[in-house]
Amino acid sequence: MWPSLSGNGGSDAVNTNEAVRLINREKAVVIDVCEPAEFAGGHIGGARNLPLAQVSEGGKALPANKALPLVVVCASGARARRAAAELRKLGHAQVHVLGGGMNGWRDAGLPVEKSA
Repeated sequence: MWPSLSGNGGSDAVNTNEAVRLINREKAVVIDVCEPAEFAGGHIGGARNLPLAQVSEGGKALPANKALPLVVVCASGARARRAAAELRKLGHAQVHVLGGGMNGWRDAGLPVEKSA
């Protein structure tokens, strides 16, 4: 469906199947850059919420090991692409944007968690 959009190996868009593979086989960390209210309304299980405005600050939501793959997600993908650029500047080696964002995740019938 969504082939990698760039060949630079840094911030490739991935489809839901590839995202699941990265999460399950490569221990990718899911970084959800939605606002807290959006995140509470539904997110990928195990995702860490780091709103776009806070990405450049880094923080506890980001893994200390910058070699771990990151899957960045938002509602549709636009904010995730901006966040991916910031994460690369922070030194994260493998940053992937979930093509279609949470909308694509839901459309694929994948599980969504809601915060209490």
